[in-house]
Amino acid sequence: MTTTLITGASSGIGEAFARRLAAEKHDLFLVARTEDKLRTLCEELSLKHGVTADHFSIDLSETGSDLRLFEETQRLGLSIDWLINNAGFGSMGDFAQLDVDRELEMVRLNIEALVALTHRYLKGMRGREHGLIINVSSTAGEQPIPFMATYAATKAFVTSFSEATAEENRPFGVQVMALCPGSTETNFFQAGNINTSFAFKGKQTPEEVVDAALAAVGTKRVKVVSGWVNWIVASASAAVPNSLITRAIAKKLHTIYQKQK
Repeated sequence: MTTTLITGASSGIGEAFARRLAAEKHDLFLVARTEDKLRTLCEELSLKHGVTADHFSIDLSETGSDLRLFEETQRLGLSIDWLINNAGFGSMGDFAQLDVDRELEMVRLNIEALVALTHRYLKGMRGREHGLIINVSSTAGEQPIPFMATYAATKAFVTSFSEATAEENRPFGVQVMALCPGSTETNFFQAGNINTSFAFKGKQTPEEVVDAALAAVGTKRVKVVSGWVNWIVASASAAVPNSLITRAIAKKLHTIYQKQK
């Protein structure tokens, strides 16, 4: 039976992954900051699907948290076959006026924790010559986004990192994938204190995002943009100079930001 570790598993896309994979008989190790939500979800999935579902409450933006998580799975004797790096958050505003500590916390969670956990669990996957790592990125990483500068940059890193490590690990039977959703029906905007008017129309559900990711498992795809609208937008962004994109986005977001102040 496959054991899957999911970060940011207490809600949104992470929870959707947990529910879907439990139904497919994956044992689960769920990670998030909210102990009560994790415990309730694990109990529900274990009872409903007859799988083993354990949890670990930790803030992955804290220095050394990735090692503590890894050591906990080692202590429990878990062989992590699938790793889903989903934990992350965003922010919106004039970068010079944002809380720099919060921006650096975002970098630690969206980038540092993801890199560290990927590195720690890759060795075991390579040794077993099979495994899957899904790094949840975003279509926001397809271009620079003024007034969401740090968030978009972290997701550009995640996509680039995933595509590069995917090729490195192909000979070892380990699939690495960047999952790039667009606007999704989660608490992302509320958690990042982001004006919801920035969200594009026609949001996807977390379940639709998970469907897109799992449809690519076992294929040679290393970057999955969920949803046709998002794919079209991402493809169009690649054909337009960043200078034009940033001006257009800045004009729109500046108006939203001014209303938010």
